[in-house]
Amino acid sequence: MLRIPQLLVPLTASLAIAGAVSAAPPARPAAAKPDVRAEIAKRLEIRVEDVRPSAVDGLYEVSSGTEVGYVSADGRFYVAGDVFDMDTKQNITEERRRHGRLALLAGVSDSDAIIFAPKAPARHTVTVFTDVDCEHCRRLHAEIGELNRLGIRVRYLMYPRGGPGTDSWKQAEAVWCSSDRNDALTRAKRGEAIKAGRCETPIAAQYQLGKEIGLTGTPGIVTGTGDLLAGYASAAHLASYLDEPEKIAAQSARN
Repeated sequence: MLRIPQLLVPLTASLAIAGAVSAAPPARPAAAKPDVRAEIAKRLEIRVEDVRPSAVDGLYEVSSGTEVGYVSADGRFYVAGDVFDMDTKQNITEERRRHGRLALLAGVSDSDAIIFAPKAPARHTVTVFTDVDCEHCRRLHAEIGELNRLGIRVRYLMYPRGGPGTDSWKQAEAVWCSSDRNDALTRAKRGEAIKAGRCETPIAAQYQLGKEIGLTGTPGIVTGTGDLLAGYASAAHLASYLDEPEKIAAQSARN
């Protein structure tokens, strides 16, 4: 926990009394200043651990999930926006969002996802928030075989954009309650009406998770490094994007 060093006061003082010099009693230490992080957290009604010094002098970073902002030390001024390091060209705020997305997705087990995996060991895994009635989601799923061939493992989570009670939501429930969810999802994305009995589903939790991650549409693709790609990406483009960090690392190693 960040603490401001306690200010010290002189321990002794000299007093001249009736021509004589005597030592004054020790002064009491000044009270420690309050923890800046705790004061900010109290003012913003967030956890102390969600407040940390930022890369900018005088500003503290505050975060909740993927929401990131900056606040002055007295908690009075709040800055919304991305902070860039002009030396490295790095988006510092987006890096924090990546960590937030990965932390949120860490709570989702594979048993709560519909997974399409390559037969060989996967080179990459992406988590895709999908809506069975979304046109771009259907375009992406039409390339699921190619995605798997390129070594990309796809974890589908349900995100019916219209919300509870809509036809898309009901179809998502039917897919989840089917005996073969992979087949049901594929057929639903082809426009078939899926029939299945009722069961407990994680759809409401995944819908809320999508909001917390900051989805603005579907498909919402979250990579293994926490990047969020909004909308359709061809299998070839997605594979190239996922391979890019490895290519950069290899180039740096050669140099």
